[in-house]
Amino acid sequence: MARVFNHQIGRAMKYWYPETRPKRQFSAVFDINKCIACQTCTLACKTTWTSGRGQELMFWNNVESKPFGFYPLGWDVRLLDMLGAQTWNDGIYEGKTIFEASPKGQRSLGFRPEDADYANPNLGEDDSAGAIDKGAFLTNVHTAAWMFYLARICNHCTYPACLASCTRGAIYKRPEDGIVVVDQKRCRGYRDCIAACPYKKTFFNPEGQTTEKCIGCFPKIEGGEQPQCVVSCIGKIRLQSFVSTPDKAREDNPVDYLVHVRKLALPLFPQFGLEPNVYYIPPIHVPEPFLVQMFGPGAGAAVKAYREARQDPIVAGLLTLFGSTQRVLWRFKVENGFAHGYDEKGTQVVRVPVTEPTVVRTAFDETLRIARWNIP
Repeated sequence: MARVFNHQIGRAMKYWYPETRPKRQFSAVFDINKCIACQTCTLACKTTWTSGRGQELMFWNNVESKPFGFYPLGWDVRLLDMLGAQTWNDGIYEGKTIFEASPKGQRSLGFRPEDADYANPNLGEDDSAGAIDKGAFLTNVHTAAWMFYLARICNHCTYPACLASCTRGAIYKRPEDGIVVVDQKRCRGYRDCIAACPYKKTFFNPEGQTTEKCIGCFPKIEGGEQPQCVVSCIGKIRLQSFVSTPDKAREDNPVDYLVHVRKLALPLFPQFGLEPNVYYIPPIHVPEPFLVQMFGPGAGAAVKAYREARQDPIVAGLLTLFGSTQRVLWRFKVENGFAHGYDEKGTQVVRVPVTEPTVVRTAFDETLRIARWNIP
């Protein structure tokens, strides 16, 4: 096994291939606090990519309710239990990654779900972690009961477990954008990739007898447009661009700014060791220990920064650019109360106000000496 550096866990680790990074790395940021689980993103992906035979229970994009929702069943809690203690010390992960904890004869720690585990994609929907009983009721922020929606796609990892486990060499990262894809002419349906992927975002098509997975909507990316799940999101929780390594982060890159500069967006289960490239702004109402397990030790600071976003014009402006255009935003700036987004060529493609103007009309018009009831 090779030694590679994983900046998300703060140390070098074992991986099956030497470190090679693409020309640019596909990435996205999801703001969990704004997700309402309308499943518009799920259906947009479904109708675009997985509406064929053998794909009936295949969701490249899904939204699940945490902590009790899973697709497939128990995809995260089962692996967390297998992985054992996962300790952090000053931002450095001291436990084992799934590659370092792999049993003899396997390339990564993992499991292959049963077919029935995919049969209930909305299992646990809207289930909360606590009970409101004995006459208690909810006021303002939930107290005993909490839950949140987790939207998931393939993370197009820097160190993909699916790629490492494929004995056919059928899975690879595109050098031009880092999107992980499957060469179905080489795939023989061994399903080692399904067992290896900790996020369970590779799928087996029983009709074609091959693996299929999210392709990051690369035909749209090549044309400078964001993926279907991003542009269809009515909650405007998503932004897709390209992420740099921390040493090359640019403050005018929207993903770099959220991930590396402000550390507001965090990876999903960084302790698995894959260096996933889809990042999440954690929910602000969830107990911190749960968030640390899911997003790493920076979860508490990320929540604090998000709560203070209203006082930070750059963060507030950048958040308004989520869902504001179909074009991929390579650069942004916030000035004079407006957020500006630019494409790869530096052309401005969107301009939105950081705060919407507000006009308050008085109830009584002194000039006309009349009370206003309904104002068109």
